[in-house]
Amino acid sequence: MSTAIPFPTKRSETTVPAIQPGANIAETLARFANAITYDNIPAAVRQRAKELMLDSVGIALASTRYDFAHRTLNASRALGGPGEHAVIGMATRLPLRDAALVNGVLIHGLDYDDTHIQAATHITCSLLPTALGVAAQEGQTGKDLLAAYVAGHEVIGRIGSVTEGQWHLVGFHPTGILGAFGCAITAGKLFGASDEQLAMAQGIALSMGSGSLEFLEDGAWTKRMHPGWAAVSGITAAAMAKHGFVGPKRAYEGRFGLWNAHLGPLAADVHMERATEAMFDRWEVMRSAVKPFPACHFNHATADATLALVAEHGLKAEQIKRVLARMPAPTVKVVCEPLAAKRVPQGAYEAQFSIPYIIAACVLRGKFGLAELEPEVTGDRAILELAAKVDYEVDPDSPFPNYYSGEVVIETVDGRTLRHREAKNRGAGDRPLSTDDIVAKYMDNAMMAVSRERAERIRDLVLSLDGLGEALDLEEGLGG
Repeated sequence: MSTAIPFPTKRSETTVPAIQPGANIAETLARFANAITYDNIPAAVRQRAKELMLDSVGIALASTRYDFAHRTLNASRALGGPGEHAVIGMATRLPLRDAALVNGVLIHGLDYDDTHIQAATHITCSLLPTALGVAAQEGQTGKDLLAAYVAGHEVIGRIGSVTEGQWHLVGFHPTGILGAFGCAITAGKLFGASDEQLAMAQGIALSMGSGSLEFLEDGAWTKRMHPGWAAVSGITAAAMAKHGFVGPKRAYEGRFGLWNAHLGPLAADVHMERATEAMFDRWEVMRSAVKPFPACHFNHATADATLALVAEHGLKAEQIKRVLARMPAPTVKVVCEPLAAKRVPQGAYEAQFSIPYIIAACVLRGKFGLAELEPEVTGDRAILELAAKVDYEVDPDSPFPNYYSGEVVIETVDGRTLRHREAKNRGAGDRPLSTDDIVAKYMDNAMMAVSRERAERIRDLVLSLDGLGEALDLEEGLGG
């Protein structure tokens, strides 16, 4: 296995679909997506795509141990009854869109899944459930599934990269909103949609994607459902477009298109050209980061900075007088404010979005994993006492959104000032986790729910996806 996943270093030989005079963004992206085939995707991109899927499957398996997963499954069974499509790690079958919803919740439920850094968006959590179900239904191959996944990833990464943190500033969770467009591309490609139908599917998806950040206020579960709902929306939009339903043509740049409708005055700062530039040259799959910690990605560099200080100086909680976290400005509303509430998170989900809690847990426990989200830990008095000493400030020199930087400054009771800065969050861009790291993470997560033997069989199945004559074999292999 490779030890790193590099960016492509030279231009693809693939002919880039010409941007037609007068073509809008949806039309251009549709032509681009339909031009993507398994054979013209660089080998490194194909490998990375399979590793992102493997990472997501491991998280989904781990999620089957949690209450939110079973409540979602019960609701879906009550609404749609039995079907033909597998739910990852669960011995049940549901109709296509219900299975996609549940699988999306399972992958995103622990907030441990991949993030496209510049788009600040989780992608595989919506695309894999879409590709898995539709490819199985349509009798497609593993190569078809992989190509459709990459095409959807390209679209989400591109339409997300035109902004620089604005979604979170106005209270939207882009994963659910942008995911609907990418899932429409992935589903439409697997349905055999024409360029015109694929463009129309994006227009229909404009009325479907959703995602509010209000869950941050009280630790609600709604963020978990956003990617699954994006999958449902994208599948629906693609099917309607394939059967002639008419949607708006200017899904993105229109007067009430994606950016203007959601971002308001901030839409003036959108870099629209990023959506359609460097096709077959810049691959968005390579810009998605695998998480080393089960927490909001905005917290990762800060967690690593804290762990580095603890390791270097042998710090104990009783030695610490004050902690300052220096954060990128667009992340503050998500993981730092309101500070009083962030210092006393009410349960695991709020803890995952709390800079004070994560710093305190890293100091006291020397790590941050799923164990640090168990009730006896999130309620630990010693952790909360240290969290009360954590403050924050905006870092004007952060490279956000290209990287989610973090700096930690610790003042000790004996008068020392210790600091460590992580300019590039681990797992992102040109600092990727290795293949071995990703496989190890998968195995740790998967074996929370299944035996080592079964975890290894699933691992091998996912990583050999492009050798499957029927994508149905993957869906069946992931079911419980």
